[in-house]
Amino acid sequence: MLRRIAPLLLTLVVVVLGVTALAAEPDDTTRRPEADFVVLVGVPGLRWDDVDPENTPTLWRMAEQGSIGSLSARSARRPTCPVDGWLTLGAGNYTAWNANRPAGACPPVDVTVQQPDGFGANLPEQESVVAHNQDRLPWGAVPGALAESVRCTVAVGPGAAVAAARPFGRVDRYEPALPRDPAGLLGTCVLSIVDLGTVGGENRAARDAAARRADTALARVLAARPARSLVLVAGVSDTAQPSRLHVAIADGPGWERGWLTSESTGREGYLQLVDLAPTALATLGRPLPERNFLGRVATPVDGRPSDLHTAIDAPAGADREASAQGRVARWFFVLLAGFQVALAVAVLPLLRRARRRAGPAVRAPVARPVVAVVETLLVAAALAIPAALLADLVPWWRGQHAGWYFAVVTVALLAGATALVRLVPGHQRTLGPLGVVAGLTALVVGADVLTGARLQLNGVVGYSALEGGRYAGLGTVGLGAFTAGALLTAGWLAQHVGRRWRPTLVVALGAAAVVIVGSPYSGADSVGAIALSAGVTVAAVICTGGWLTLSRLTWATLAGVAVTIGLGVLDLRRPPADRGGLGRFLAALGDGTGGLTVHRASTANFETLIGSPLTVLAVVGAVLVWFALLQPWGGLMRLFGIYPAIRAAMAGTAVAAVTGGLLGGAALDVAGAAAALVVPMAALTSLRVLGHSTDRTQPPGNRPQDFVAGARPAVDQAREPVTEGGPGDRPDSDAAGDADAAGRGEAAGGGTPPEPSGGAVGRASRSSTETATA
Repeated sequence: MLRRIAPLLLTLVVVVLGVTALAAEPDDTTRRPEADFVVLVGVPGLRWDDVDPENTPTLWRMAEQGSIGSLSARSARRPTCPVDGWLTLGAGNYTAWNANRPAGACPPVDVTVQQPDGFGANLPEQESVVAHNQDRLPWGAVPGALAESVRCTVAVGPGAAVAAARPFGRVDRYEPALPRDPAGLLGTCVLSIVDLGTVGGENRAARDAAARRADTALARVLAARPARSLVLVAGVSDTAQPSRLHVAIADGPGWERGWLTSESTGREGYLQLVDLAPTALATLGRPLPERNFLGRVATPVDGRPSDLHTAIDAPAGADREASAQGRVARWFFVLLAGFQVALAVAVLPLLRRARRRAGPAVRAPVARPVVAVVETLLVAAALAIPAALLADLVPWWRGQHAGWYFAVVTVALLAGATALVRLVPGHQRTLGPLGVVAGLTALVVGADVLTGARLQLNGVVGYSALEGGRYAGLGTVGLGAFTAGALLTAGWLAQHVGRRWRPTLVVALGAAAVVIVGSPYSGADSVGAIALSAGVTVAAVICTGGWLTLSRLTWATLAGVAVTIGLGVLDLRRPPADRGGLGRFLAALGDGTGGLTVHRASTANFETLIGSPLTVLAVVGAVLVWFALLQPWGGLMRLFGIYPAIRAAMAGTAVAAVTGGLLGGAALDVAGAAAALVVPMAALTSLRVLGHSTDRTQPPGNRPQDFVAGARPAVDQAREPVTEGGPGDRPDSDAAGDADAAGRGEAAGGGTPPEPSGGAVGRASRSSTETATA
């Protein structure tokens, strides 16, 4: 009876532990200052390396007394050109102007602004821009949503007119240039938007001159600001490819000497361009147009260094790191994919010749030194992602040759980690390298997530603040690596204990991994937690043997669905502004706008599928497993038959990685990151299993020291002692008893196999054989 309800009990445990741990939310102790007036000052292209006390004294003083941060100027097109940046500012959502532009270049703001009455203005193109964003783009943005949320808006300059225009094109109050004394103008409406010109190009002298002009105009704005006002200065766009991080400064009552942050980033010192509109409305005490805004309210937090030079080094360094990350990440994953493809080709002949056979015509096995070199390369390939993550402990991005510095640091870390794996006791056992590599990967990624994911932010194998997708928690590559590392570690440990304890061990470690992935205190990835819950359930129900039957797959699916429903219900109970992605999606389904979310996810999946090198890793890994490792000569079926807990871990990893990628809009990126660890380890372990396929070990009572006078040995003398593998890697006795059948693709872990010749003695002989070689 207990065996029948075991899947149900395991499913309930995963669901209860996962939902209970993920239900907690960090305490909301942030302060939300209010003001009577808000002045949004935009300077497209302005970066932190443009700000210094000599050239831009006004910006410097404002940053000293206010709160600062790095602004990700993301829009519906990349790079975000000035007109797209201004439009996104006014929409509180990702938008794009419906005009063609040269690839990779950003023309100046060139919009038609009509002033029929000399007081306000009209943008005749605005209605077509709104229709373009509503009908052609997947974000559901409404240009002009910010202006529609207040009674009156002032715009100064053509860029500000784009941000302040209502959806039908009307600007309430407009001036083409900043007056000498703008006091009367800025006090006309509660919201003013000012365009102070563009800081563009890479010529240092030209940038300094443009920043100085903007600083001089900003001094007039600050001198004329109304009482009890908030002034926000932002570099609202890029000016060329590649994208960069930009300046964000907030100065007003309650915004003194802190870091800027928002719930859309979840990280101190970072906010998005789409956050400025909801920040302005929240500061003015106006309600937010919930369905139109993707941004969240920015708030100041304490902890900024008192010295401004030291404080500015953080956002300026983040800009340099994010810029270098984009260049280095591309070739890193291309090289990793190429390296793993080459390894896959190299390991095929070794697999064909690894199994020893009798007879004079059989080819000699591959030389042991060659096998050792290939095993070392497989270990290095599996450790490439955690080594690249640790490389961000060193500020490699500060040099002129950032890519080479990163390569040197990563190779050094990779060499050290590979040597560590080979030196760990038990390396010669069949599962030795797999357990150590999986444990190291889970430890590195998990420790980074638990300490704030600082290595993943702008890291080569992390996520970039320039992309605007994630700023905190566990990234796509990290999710794949951590999922594979955690489940393989659980499977490796489960193989060390008796069958009855394996599901408990897998569920315990898996639930801990789910908490790390999904908790808002750490990974903050609810989709990843849902996917990992399904993977843990799959691993738990088959870790004692047997195959992934339809009923077991059903239980795994129910676990994922139950976690999804639990998290969704908890998320929906929160205020709209505090909901996560799952809660917002369910709310959108309720009001009929869920199709936009589905469309965005499907678009992201398609773009990632055809443009990511991790797709190559996932596809090549699947091809190697299906057409080589799972063949009778490939060794993986034999491995699965002897070590069912490892088979369970790999099956759970596949379920979690594919599910997490598709639901999260990352296509096969999560699966590719997981395959970078799983496939090399599967190949290495298969080689070892095949290499010991003909070994025979004498059971206790048949060794020479156990001979009794007159007794006759039951089996031949063993080539390896029974204690070689130890109890740690002991395979299942029933699976080991028919290991050859497993190598031919027959099920060896799902019940008692046929009795081999020789009866119990023959079974004991084969069982002790696999114990010795493990």
